[in-house]
Amino acid sequence: MSERRTSADGGMETSYGFREVGNGEKQSLVNDVFHKVAKRYDIMNDMMSMGLHRVWKDAMISALNPKKESGYRVLDVAGGTGDIAFRIVEASGRLAHVTVLDINASMLGVGEERAASKKLSDNLTFVEANAESLPFEDASFDAYTIAFGIRNVPRIDVALSEAYRVLKRGGRLLVLEFSEVEIAGLDKIYDAWSFNAIPRFGKAITGDAEPYQYLVESIRKFPNQENFAAMIQKAGFSRVNYTNYTGGIAALHSGWKL
Repeated sequence: MSERRTSADGGMETSYGFREVGNGEKQSLVNDVFHKVAKRYDIMNDMMSMGLHRVWKDAMISALNPKKESGYRVLDVAGGTGDIAFRIVEASGRLAHVTVLDINASMLGVGEERAASKKLSDNLTFVEANAESLPFEDASFDAYTIAFGIRNVPRIDVALSEAYRVLKRGGRLLVLEFSEVEIAGLDKIYDAWSFNAIPRFGKAITGDAEPYQYLVESIRKFPNQENFAAMIQKAGFSRVNYTNYTGGIAALHSGWKL
């Protein structure tokens, strides 16, 4: 089992979990994963984080501290099912507008259904597009958020450059992602849970273990906290920092366009 993380220089472009694939192949493979798990996405995150993803997402919104202004605009990328967008809208007193962008139509379909049931559709726009080529003008958004999605983007450096482009001056980037455990002992427990339990539960729930095997492997290939912070800085962001959650199982990275 290879767990060598990619560096700040990249390498996720051809990494489909622990398997190397050709240039241009990863995106379609990842799309297939999320078509398969879209209807059970929240269950998937509960399994992968032992339910803690809900706490981490709430902490992300607290860090963002959305303005309670009708002109406040956020772009939530890889957020198809709406989990982050709904939280932002509610935290803004239902004044903010969030554009939810995802490359996967199945995920967006789930999000649109959920938004309608929560009566939040007026505050949300759902857009099917690629994080590496955002269909928006320069300086369009006050904030850019992405939760548990950046590691599934083949060219992370390109996505970060696009995030910088569409943010206004003074805009903020927030990236929540599974990361490198930094507490001795916890890493072994987490590995045992990830590689033994999660694919088995995934197969029991969906009938297919393969998507979950990819997802736990992709966590181990993603750059660690320092290397990912370096990638954010390289994209042009200032005041870059990160906060570990639960011993580094997840980390919230922050940067500003100044």
